[in-house]
Amino acid sequence: MKIFSWLRSFFGMVLFVSLTALFSVLAILEAFTTNSRKIQDWIAKSWGLWTCHFFGVKLRAHGLGNIPNEGCIFLFNHTSFFDIFTVQGLVPHLRFGAKIELFKIPIFAIAMKRLGALPIARDRRQEVFKIYEEAKIRFAKGDQFALAPEGTRNDIEKLKNFKSGPFVFAINGQVPVVPVIIKGAHAVMPKGRILPNFDRWQREIHVTFLPAIATAGLTIENKTDLQQRVYQEMQSFFR
Repeated sequence: MKIFSWLRSFFGMVLFVSLTALFSVLAILEAFTTNSRKIQDWIAKSWGLWTCHFFGVKLRAHGLGNIPNEGCIFLFNHTSFFDIFTVQGLVPHLRFGAKIELFKIPIFAIAMKRLGALPIARDRRQEVFKIYEEAKIRFAKGDQFALAPEGTRNDIEKLKNFKSGPFVFAINGQVPVVPVIIKGAHAVMPKGRILPNFDRWQREIHVTFLPAIATAGLTIENKTDLQQRVYQEMQSFFR
């Protein structure tokens, strides 16, 4: 059975690269033609769902009723690239904060910009905060973003310490924070692995959306309290 899983993952990678290239071109063409938010959402969501399908990953969503209908920030634990595909496939209007290096990939970088991804330069705080400030306008239009408060992928399915940036972002935009727990993505594709899910024909990833935490009325002085509250709520799922 493992040989079939390996072959599925190998050809799944070929399909993934082809799908990413196709959707990137579609995103660029769409931006210069209809510029429709509905089509952009469909492209982003389909990319996430089809990627999971290619590699035998079933999504199990919990707490979908906690997803707000307004601008907000989803904060998820990060152990795998499949965290991105998973949440992107489940949230209709989602845009990710992506490390600045991804914006150097030909075609894909243009597509990310056209779809509204946020470029995050981890070591350039002034640039990051400038992007956070500009995002206020997008929050007012109902845009929703996903960020990994740990700042990078973890080697195990536990929480690292949180960075302060996402909480400054939320308070600055006065938008709710939605903690998201992802379990199972690490087994599909842990850090350092090239072929996803090559040792199992099928796996499940469970995604739990916790109730939104309001930031309206909070100031930067409340940043640490907000950060600790979100950490504690998420940490309770890993004990």
